[in-house]
Amino acid sequence: MTDPNPSRPNGASPAIRPDMTVLDIVSQYRATQDVFKQWDDKAGECICCNALFEPLKAVAEKYSLDLDTLTRELETATKQK
Repeated sequence: MTDPNPSRPNGASPAIRPDMTVLDIVSQYRATQDVFKQWDDKAGECICCNALFEPLKAVAEKYSLDLDTLTRELETATKQK
């Protein structure tokens, strides 16, 4: 089986998973809040305000967002200090 995210070392799990809630993500990785703010226009409302307790996958479905792109951007933010 090949690693879907080749930038991660073998065996390493992604920091951001589709089953994580928005609250889980922003509380563990503060820099991700800025990513969610950037996606608010596409969602048509504040994601952190209105979908805080929803899993990322459900948020993407609810607002018709590209889950893969959103996840990549959030993952990148987890590496910021």
